[in-house]
Amino acid sequence: MSHPASTNRYFVPDPSYFPLVGSVALLLLAGGAVLTFNSIANGGLLLAAGFAVMVYMLFGWFGRVIDESEGGRYNSQVDRSFRWAMAWFIFSEVMFFAAFFGALFYIRVLSVPELAGPDQAGLWEGFKNQWPTAGPAAKDPFTPMHAWGIPAINTLLLLSSGVTVTWAHWGLIANKRQQLIVGLALTVALGLLFVSLQAYEYAEAYGHMNLKMTTGVYGSTFYMLTGFHGFHVTLGATMLIVILLRAMKGHFTSERHFAFEAVAWYWHFVDVVWLGLFVVVYWL
Repeated sequence: MSHPASTNRYFVPDPSYFPLVGSVALLLLAGGAVLTFNSIANGGLLLAAGFAVMVYMLFGWFGRVIDESEGGRYNSQVDRSFRWAMAWFIFSEVMFFAAFFGALFYIRVLSVPELAGPDQAGLWEGFKNQWPTAGPAAKDPFTPMHAWGIPAINTLLLLSSGVTVTWAHWGLIANKRQQLIVGLALTVALGLLFVSLQAYEYAEAYGHMNLKMTTGVYGSTFYMLTGFHGFHVTLGATMLIVILLRAMKGHFTSERHFAFEAVAWYWHFVDVVWLGLFVVVYWL
């Protein structure tokens, strides 16, 4: 069978059972989650089995894609389709966070002032139009998270990681394999340090600041925005580790390296979102 990389035909992959494996994983995850949330026996086992099957599917499916790419089976048309797919995926993530930022905007600019306004006089006595607030019905005091501490350090870490991943990209384009590997390793280290400091921040918030998911509207929006971003950083760091291992095995060339570019795009997206979070959630 000739490789379509030398033709204009679109690449047709070989038959694969991994979509079926992924469907089984999702079924186990959904069933296990339902049983676990309702405290029904064996829910945790089903959940663990779903995660195991999902990990197997990811390793197998992505491994096959890597083999096809390194085997020269992808032509320019496939490369364009990958780029469009990644661009639309990142756009969907932009909309995902836009919804959360929109919720925070609605709360701070519209909801809280209205609840403290003259039209609500007598309903919420003593409630003031100020932020942060847990809401008019909140009773327990809490300490809001300040910007100049771990959040500022994490901002510096993510901005630095954007520099190191760009430096790694320059090394790849210039055929400097050592620069590529060192730059990726530094980016991974900075990303993992970010996640570690955020976990420490959460522990401090729960243990000493009474800032929890149940701390009214401030707590829920704080953890919703920063928590989902932390998950994205974790996912991005995982992808960077895969790219680092591939680079160490000699994968990618200066002309063909979209897998690296896709992860770099995603990482820069994570950086930009964090800047918005730092300003809106921590600073203002």
